[in-house]
Amino acid sequence: MSVVSITNIKVLNNPTLFKEEYRFEITFECISNLSDDLEWKIIYVGSSESDQYDQVLDSIMVGPVPMGINQFIFQAPAPNPDRIPPNEILDVTVIIITCSYKDQEFVRVGYYVNNEYSEEELRENPPSIVVLDKLYRNILADKPRVTRRPIKW
Repeated sequence: MSVVSITNIKVLNNPTLFKEEYRFEITFECISNLSDDLEWKIIYVGSSESDQYDQVLDSIMVGPVPMGINQFIFQAPAPNPDRIPPNEILDVTVIIITCSYKDQEFVRVGYYVNNEYSEEELRENPPSIVVLDKLYRNILADKPRVTRRPIKW
């Protein structure tokens, strides 16, 4: 049984420009006091072909964590487009929020992200080089994929 359970994750800026920071409001419940911090990460999946393009956008330590309901806003910068294969910037990818305790990951929440142009003309005839200033992202916030792992608390 997990000592920490995520009860809600709210995407605060969605949809928005590709180059804007990510902002999540995370609410979780802790059923006993934790002496060590929880490590939270936001990971952008840059390619469906290889994890070498994954980018940890930010990592924070939260704690010590008291028993009860806790909440915080987790902000992270947009991914570096230079580290994403050019043919994979447009279309669908994934953003992942993970949480670990004592270097043991116990939960992973993934969201599909659709990167596309807001202008119909650019969607129908995309330029050969991605125009980042006109690229929008839309996180499918209502359909997260949650993976839980048992750990030693």
